[in-house]
Amino acid sequence: MDLYLLVKWVHILSSTILFGFGAGTAWYLWNAHLTRDPAIVAPVGRMVVRADWIFTGSSGVVQPLSGLWLAHHAGWPLSTPWLLVSIGLYLLAFACWVPVVRLQIVAQRLAAQAQISGQPLGPDYHRAMRWWFALGWPAFLGLLGVFWLMVAKPELW
Repeated sequence: MDLYLLVKWVHILSSTILFGFGAGTAWYLWNAHLTRDPAIVAPVGRMVVRADWIFTGSSGVVQPLSGLWLAHHAGWPLSTPWLLVSIGLYLLAFACWVPVVRLQIVAQRLAAQAQISGQPLGPDYHRAMRWWFALGWPAFLGLLGVFWLMVAKPELW
């Protein structure tokens, strides 16, 4: 296997991990949240934060590195419209993901405190989850757009 195909495989694999873990961890945290039970939210939140750092975070670093390498070696200038839009959508997803991870940590800690004290989830927890939910959508839709652009490579202008 030549180096280009190896990097392409890594790029596709890391995009699958990035998107899959992002969607999967969001699914589990959201469903834990819907129980309104701190004893469920706290441990699920802990696992989600860990998975996001290990899998989503590492693949989030591999993606731009492998993508830029592939574009360079395939002869795609970074000014190519589909590539420019892909990079913009990726940066949007990243800009949303950074606060989302912080909000997950805050929500998980607040749920753990509620569990220890025997109290229900409070307004600070619910505020963090509203922001988490709101920021998750642009990240999710942005990555869907990146997938489409990588496959279709349309002439945009």
